[in-house]
Amino acid sequence: MRSQYCGALNASFIDQEVTLCGWVDRRRDHGGVIFIDLRDREGIVQVVFDPDAKENFALADKVRGEYVLQLTGKVRARAPSTVNPNMATGEIEVYGTALTILNEAETMPFPLDSYSNVGEETRLKYRFLDLRRTEMQKNLRFRSKVTSVIRNYLDRNGFLDVETPILTRATPEGARDYLVPSRTHDGKFFALPQSPQLFKQLLMVAGYDRYYQIAKCFRDEDLRADRQPEFTQIDIETSFMSQEQIMNITEGMFRELFKDLMGVDFAEIKHMPFSEAIAKYGSDKPDMRIPLELVDVKDLVTEVDFKVFAGPANDPKSRVTALKVPGGNEKLTRKQIDDYTKFVGIYGAKGLAYIKVNDKSDLEEGLQSPIVKNLPVSVRKAILDRVGAENGDLIFFGADKHKVVTEALGALRCKLGADLELYTCQWAPLWVVDFPMFEDDDKGGWTSIHHPFTSPSCTPEELIANPGAALSRAYDLVLNGTELGGGSVRIHSSTMQQAVFQILGISPEEQREKFGFLLDALAYGAPPHGGLAFGLDRLIMLMVGASSIRDVIAFPKTQSAACVMTDAPGTVDDLQLRDLHIRLRKKEKAVVAEDAPEYGM
Repeated sequence: MRSQYCGALNASFIDQEVTLCGWVDRRRDHGGVIFIDLRDREGIVQVVFDPDAKENFALADKVRGEYVLQLTGKVRARAPSTVNPNMATGEIEVYGTALTILNEAETMPFPLDSYSNVGEETRLKYRFLDLRRTEMQKNLRFRSKVTSVIRNYLDRNGFLDVETPILTRATPEGARDYLVPSRTHDGKFFALPQSPQLFKQLLMVAGYDRYYQIAKCFRDEDLRADRQPEFTQIDIETSFMSQEQIMNITEGMFRELFKDLMGVDFAEIKHMPFSEAIAKYGSDKPDMRIPLELVDVKDLVTEVDFKVFAGPANDPKSRVTALKVPGGNEKLTRKQIDDYTKFVGIYGAKGLAYIKVNDKSDLEEGLQSPIVKNLPVSVRKAILDRVGAENGDLIFFGADKHKVVTEALGALRCKLGADLELYTCQWAPLWVVDFPMFEDDDKGGWTSIHHPFTSPSCTPEELIANPGAALSRAYDLVLNGTELGGGSVRIHSSTMQQAVFQILGISPEEQREKFGFLLDALAYGAPPHGGLAFGLDRLIMLMVGASSIRDVIAFPKTQSAACVMTDAPGTVDDLQLRDLHIRLRKKEKAVVAEDAPEYGM
């Protein structure tokens, strides 16, 4: 039906006849000459119809926005005064000689330009129209290029694209599973995979050596701007490669991606231990564009009379930390400081102490703060020296349980970086390594930091003797404060896997019931193996500068995990439920207990 895409035309086509198909982006009538901007996925071109072609001109006069057209015409150069440098096709136009209206369109529920402020609910309800917008077309075209570069890179490096099951069984991977009732197995359920983790490990046991998949994954969890109930992973697994080799080959893919599509050439990506990331930046995914660091001052305030500091300073589970803001005296007003105090309250902080450094040489009168009178002169000097304070700086303090101080000041550091425009570069990738193997579950037990198939950096005996001290062979790739992906060297010994299960409180019977197939596979010559997975949606969101992954997914869900376009999830009839051996428990009209479930099985 067409010979070229609209956006592909340029000066090389002058004097050629072309046939185009697309949507009317805009129609203008200038002194009896009708201009139609025709749009397809490649871009927009201007088409001119004049009264000499009476039949086509009459048709062009009927055209309205978003009509679907087929037209034929000759490409010609625009007059110099009408060249549009902002359009890829701005040097040329098409003189229309034939026109067919393929379909008409009703008035749009919202403008499709980039300048209209349309609510996201409306955009998602009419997603098939929202996807026509230039911004969305650009994002999805870019997404396609990203997956193409990834596939080409992994294919060149000997990886095999293997699909793994979507219907599987529930596994403990840190989030709720989406369950699928089985019609043929009464009372039993499949689960949609949170990741292909176990299957890709089994592929390594089977000898496939290097696997990848651009995989759909599902998690029934609370949503945020960078989360969806179904999302896409770049999933990779390898055999007979060390941790450094796995990181290097995936880093090469990351570098190639940014160089080819963004023109960004990264230097060698720094490795940072988890302990350093937490201590200096208050996060296991620090934004390294921000030149602010947390500095612990706990040892300096153990003997002060100020209980706000002294209490946490003498508590082994607490932390007293300073965050210096260079030039903060002039940059931050008292109202802003009060706003930051409210902000850290989100993370459980009871307040936000501060000191303004007006004159660091005068420790009596040169420091301005509600708390300074509670600190001896010697302590004031020691704090200023440790944080490297200069005149005009402002120092924030956090004093509380370790988790509260870390999260509050880590978040404050990022907020200050954004509010004060402190970024030192556009892109700051980082590998975070040496994660703890486990963390306290606050119930006297342990939970995995990553997942229970991650290999520790010690023997099974050492692991069981001191789980809290064990480090994992895990690694996360972080970009601009966002975790792009993470992975680990996997456990390839059934003895080690059983030791991890034991620490997690998974009984031998439960191990066999849930993971018997994995333990069996590990017992039949499993090679050393490891891998990682990148969040494709999150990666593209960062690369295109979007504020939400919903802007880089064709048909995303809302914050409540619903599709307002198709009205999913929806109800099903009683016959379908009967086939699945399910009966809904209706809410009684009479008063029921507040904690009674609305539905049950």
